[in-house]
Amino acid sequence: MKILVIEDEKRVAEFIKKGLEEQGYFVEIAYDGFLGKKMAVEREYDLIILDIILPKIDGIEVCREIRKYSKSIPILMLTALSTTEDKITGLDSGADDYLVKPFQFRELVARIRALLRRQTHVETGQTYSIADLILNTETRKVTRSNTEIKLTAREFKLLEFFMQNKGKVLSRADIGQAVWEISFDPGTNIIDVYVNYLRSKIDKNYEPKLIHTIIGYGYVLKEE
Repeated sequence: MKILVIEDEKRVAEFIKKGLEEQGYFVEIAYDGFLGKKMAVEREYDLIILDIILPKIDGIEVCREIRKYSKSIPILMLTALSTTEDKITGLDSGADDYLVKPFQFRELVARIRALLRRQTHVETGQTYSIADLILNTETRKVTRSNTEIKLTAREFKLLEFFMQNKGKVLSRADIGQAVWEISFDPGTNIIDVYVNYLRSKIDKNYEPKLIHTIIGYGYVLKEE
C-alpha cells in the first residue's frame, strides 16, 4: 500500500513515514501544499495523510483540488486545528476522516486501516426507501418526491446509515462509530450538526418529517 504524507513539519512527517514503513506501507512525503497536490494528482496512492496548515496552498484547498481528480481516494486530515468548525470544514472539503494533533500513532494506524478496508470493500448497489425518500448506493443518488437532493459524502453516509436502520433508535455513539468510525466524544456536537444539515435537505420542505430526535439518546428515521 502506497501512502502520501503532505506535512510541512519535517519531524512529524519523518516520524509518520518511519512508523508506517515499519507497518509495511510505502510512504512518500510532500512538505508543502503545492507539491502535495501535484504528487497526489500525478501519481497513484492508496491513501493520503494531509495537514491543513501548509505553505503555498493550505490543506483545505489541496483536498478540494484532489477531489476534482479522484472522488474515491481516502484522505485523512491530520492537523492541530481542533474545533468543531475546523472539523466540519475539513470533512466538507472532501476528507474522509480527521485526526487532531497531538495523536497516538496506534490510533493513526487504526484509522488508516479502517479507511483502506472501506476503500477495498466493494458492495453491490442497493436501494433504500422510506415514504417518498429513495437512496441508491450505486448511483449515489438521493431523491424525495422525485426531486434529486444533493448531499456531501458525509451527509450521504449518514443518511445511508439511517436508511439501513430505519425505525431503530440510534445513539450518538452508534452514529459516530458507523459514519466517522470513531468513538463518540460527548464534548463535540459534530453529529448533531450533521443531522441538522441532513434535516434541512430531506425534511425541511417535505412531509412527513422523517428524522426524529430521541431526547437524551439520539435519533430515529421513521414516518410520523
